[in-house]
Amino acid sequence: MAAIEMLYFAWVREAVGTGAETVTPPEGVATLGDLVGWLSGRSPGHATAFAEPHRLRAAIDQDFVDFAAPIAGAREIALFPPVTGG
Repeated sequence: MAAIEMLYFAWVREAVGTGAETVTPPEGVATLGDLVGWLSGRSPGHATAFAEPHRLRAAIDQDFVDFAAPIAGAREIALFPPVTGG
């Protein structure tokens, strides 16, 4: 699988400790849900950020997706908390 640029926002960024990183997921990581599971093992900060994936929203190449979305061919994946208006 090709490298993917990961972007993190708000408390996800704070927990992971960076706003962006490049990752190359291993074989078998096919969906966004798989990716989040794999990412959670990268560090204690990642584990904290991704402990409750239902609290996250995501976009693949700037299109909103759910966690069943395939990641094959993705260049950029953003993970962030739900956005609320005011």
